Amino acid sequence: MFKIKNSEIKIEEVKHEEPLDNVTEHVAVRPEIVSAKVYKLRSGFVKHSVYITLGYIEQNGRNRPIEIFINSKDLTKNAEYAVLTRLISAIFRKSSNPVFILEELSSIHDPNGGYYKNGKYIHSFYSEIADVIERFFKEIGCLDVGEEPAIRLAPQVTEALEAAENAPEVNTEFQICPDCNQRTLKMENGCLTCINPECGYSKCDK
Repeated sequence: MFKIKNSEIKIEEVKHEEPLDNVTEHVAVRPEIVSAKVYKLRSGFVKHSVYITLGYIEQNGRNRPIEIFINSKDLTKNAEYAVLTRLISAIFRKSSNPVFILEELSSIHDPNGGYYKNGKYIHSFYSEIADVIERFFKEIGCLDVGEEPAIRLAPQVTEALEAAENAPEVNTEFQICPDCNQRTLKMENGCLTCINPECGYSKCDK
């Protein structure tokens, strides 16, 4: 249970209440030097490529995540990325098993719809972040390669995914353009290009 006193957040265990799932009182302390992996994410939900840095430490003979940073040259997203990284980093440091964050991020559904990427339907930018974190977990040993996290989607999300999978094929080749927010973004000659004549957005990252 969290109590705020004198502008400080203190964690106290209250009797006769269920403890928070996956939370341990042993908070990981960040050392001066940590190991890290950097991933480049090219998403149809944002205009520029996103670079995700995930740090980890060895504790009790096993690797555990300690922090995350999300960087992009799109300055309009700085506040959103800062909030996201602070919250996820806090979970990494205070949770004994942070794998549950994959379920939480994957259950977020973008109201504008999603798009197909490598044969998989992506329903939000946050679910793409979850995919990167899941890959990271497997690489550092937090999640076995053959193990799949239990992800329970809300009924409305499941219905949206089923509708997208059953949609006509002509609709699945287009993605949502980050500039005009229309489903007019198409991969042509290895470059994402918006066919909306009033937009003309093109993304050709090298």
